[in-house]
Amino acid sequence: MHWARQTAEDVSSEDELPPYLVPHSQEPIRILYADADLLLVRKPHLLLSVPGRHPLNRDCLISRLQQDYPQASMVHRLDLDTSGIMVIPLNRACHAHLSRQFQERLVYKRYEAVVWGVVEPDRGEISLPIASDWERRPLQKICFETGREAVTWFEVIAREGDRTRLQLMPQTGRSHQLRIHCRELGHPILGCDMYAHEAALAMAPRLLLHATELGFTHPTTGDWLQEACPADF
Repeated sequence: MHWARQTAEDVSSEDELPPYLVPHSQEPIRILYADADLLLVRKPHLLLSVPGRHPLNRDCLISRLQQDYPQASMVHRLDLDTSGIMVIPLNRACHAHLSRQFQERLVYKRYEAVVWGVVEPDRGEISLPIASDWERRPLQKICFETGREAVTWFEVIAREGDRTRLQLMPQTGRSHQLRIHCRELGHPILGCDMYAHEAALAMAPRLLLHATELGFTHPTTGDWLQEACPADF
C-alpha cells in the first residue's frame, strides 16, 4: 500500500500518531522546465517539500519526484501551505552550485500574496529580524536581540476592496519570513492559520501565498534561467 493513502487505522496500536497528520494533496506536480541537470516544478498547496518525521507524514514533493527522477534532491523548500515554483537538482554538481547561489543570495525569488486590508504605500521594504519562538514552535517571532536579519521588498499589484494583492521579493530566506513580515506590516496574508487574526483567516479557504518566479544561473551552461508560475487565486 502506498503509505500516503494510509489512515490512522493502518497504524498498529504500538505506533504513536503524529501530533499533526499532514493533509496529502492529490494535485499533480507540474513540470515547468526540465533538462539533464535540473527541473523547475510547481509544488501544489498542501504538499510537504520534504518528508515529515512520522511515517504517516512521509508523502512529499521530493519522494514523488524521485519515483521518476531517482537522483532528484532538495536545495530549498516551500511551506506545506505555500504553492509555487521550485528548482530540483538532478545531480550532485548541480545541487552544490545551486546551494551556493541560495546561500550567497544570488537567486531571484518572487511571490504573490493576497493580504488583509488596504496597503497604502505602493511599494516598500520590511526589515525586521526573525527568531524561533521556542515556546510556540514552529512559530517564529520578531526579535531584535537574537533574531537573524530578514528583509522583504513588497509592491502593490492591486487594491481589491477589503484586501490587497502584493508582489513579495524576499532578500533573505528565513522560516515564515513572508507571513510574519506581512503581519508586522499590519496586513496578514489571508488564510494564514499561523499569523493571521481570525478575520483574515476566515477570508480565504487556503493560504493565499504562491511562489511565482524563480531565476538563477544555470550550473552547467552559465546562462541566466528564469521561469514564471502564475498564481491561481
